Amino acid sequence: MIDMKSRAYALTATLCAALALSACSSTRLGGSPVRSATAAPMPDPVEAVPSGPVEAAPLAPIEGQALPPIAGAPAPLGSGLTPPAGGTDVAGLPPAPPPGAAPAAPAAPASRTAVVGNWTARDASGNSCRIQLSSSPALDLYRASASGCSNQDLSKVNAWDYRDGEVYLYQTGGSVAARLRGSPSALSGVLAKSGAPLSLAR
Repeated sequence: MIDMKSRAYALTATLCAALALSACSSTRLGGSPVRSATAAPMPDPVEAVPSGPVEAAPLAPIEGQALPPIAGAPAPLGSGLTPPAGGTDVAGLPPAPPPGAAPAAPAAPASRTAVVGNWTARDASGNSCRIQLSSSPALDLYRASASGCSNQDLSKVNAWDYRDGEVYLYQTGGSVAARLRGSPSALSGVLAKSGAPLSLAR
């Protein structure tokens, strides 16, 4: 009986020693230690799933609600928002002139026939006299006559012409006595020699 127990103990001790030696040798050689039966199992590795580009877009408005205003955008019509100071109504404003447009020049007679007839001339000193512009040709000009003019240049007027919207009065000898422009009812200009103002009216 004693021998049987002794053998059993010896066998058990040998087995324990062999197990201990195998555990030590596997750890020393780079192996993993023996796992106990109660240790939790290692989870399986999870593969990374490739993801595509993420795109962001505004959500559609809830039915019955308006979209929020965008910064800097004009308010929609009927939104109830107050317009900026000064107003934006341009319907009643006159059209703006095109860029670089020059101011309108004084009106000029539309044609030579528009200035034919009798005129009252008034010089800078306030003296007045009568000048008649005729439609009868005189060489390359038209006939003119002056009466009651105290100004020597006006008293010698005997011809006239119309060029580029201006009326030229000529005196005997062919020199220009005055240049005028305006409308069929009123002309204004200067005497050629003195530069003094001169006006003609119907």
